[in-house]
Amino acid sequence: MAATTPVRQVRTERQRSVFVLPLVITAFLAVMLAWMGLGQFLNAITLGAVYALIALGYTMVYGIIELINFAHGDVFMVSTFVTMFVSSTILGQKDAIYGLPQLILSLIIVFVLTVGIMAVVGAVIERVAYRPLRRAPKLAPLITAIGVSFILQNIIQFFVGPYTYNVPQIFPRDWVIMIGETRLLLLNVFVVGVAITLIVALQLFTSRTRIGKAMRTTAMDRDASSLMGVNIDRTIMITFLIGSGLAGAAGMVHGLYYGNTNFQIGFQSGLKAFTAAVMGGIGNTAGAALGGFIIAFVEVGAVVLGFSRWGGAVVFALLVVFLVFRPTGLLGSHTGDRA
Repeated sequence: MAATTPVRQVRTERQRSVFVLPLVITAFLAVMLAWMGLGQFLNAITLGAVYALIALGYTMVYGIIELINFAHGDVFMVSTFVTMFVSSTILGQKDAIYGLPQLILSLIIVFVLTVGIMAVVGAVIERVAYRPLRRAPKLAPLITAIGVSFILQNIIQFFVGPYTYNVPQIFPRDWVIMIGETRLLLLNVFVVGVAITLIVALQLFTSRTRIGKAMRTTAMDRDASSLMGVNIDRTIMITFLIGSGLAGAAGMVHGLYYGNTNFQIGFQSGLKAFTAAVMGGIGNTAGAALGGFIIAFVEVGAVVLGFSRWGGAVVFALLVVFLVFRPTGLLGSHTGDRA
């Protein structure tokens, strides 16, 4: 009887969190909306969607092999250039597309090619750079991740140069909905819609598919999963493939929304996405997505207060606070206790 008491307590706490967390998020959003105004609120939601997609790749890789993949931010950076290449060279588009059927087809082509190419890049990086170091001390793959980051940056500089490039904004920016005196860009709705759809799809994939369950069991105990017949190498490669594909989706919506890119954007965006993953709970995909939106609200909130230069400092101060006082994050870590 005494042994079942802790189990019941854990179940009770989880049931409470299921009801309490949505209420807290709703209250937070209501406060932010009232304080920021609708315009800045929409900017924060859109920026949070980009951070959330990048953070998912960080948290998935760490949850499986406990590696802080510092190259992931630069995978996102490369994807913005892939988006630019597909839009301008393959599709031959330079400006907005106003024909709805052509726009939908173009967006599908850009999405499929960008996500597919970046997924392959992620799988290649895992196979070439990380798999040979699977049994090495943890410092070795960490240093390798930093090296891969510099390699990706230098590849981009070699082929396109160290300049800022315009990404064709094929989604019209003058398609708006007026809410009072505030202009709601349909592009904002598209970016947030893509992010939420992918986040939900990832949650369903990891919870209901055989590969997703293999990923979860590998995160809990790699050796036990191997004994149960899980192909560890294939599972880890699929994790990198999905995480890099999500970074590709983030690069696509970033290019469409901001309209420019350069080889340096991966560093800052990657660090902020990693902060989001830590804040939400490393290894917890829902927590990483939540952390991405919180980071965006912190940054935009700093702009509203007139401290735009201090936005990054506040974000990384939050990282230090969470690492010191709540290292498991807001929703808890899903990593196993592996050696």
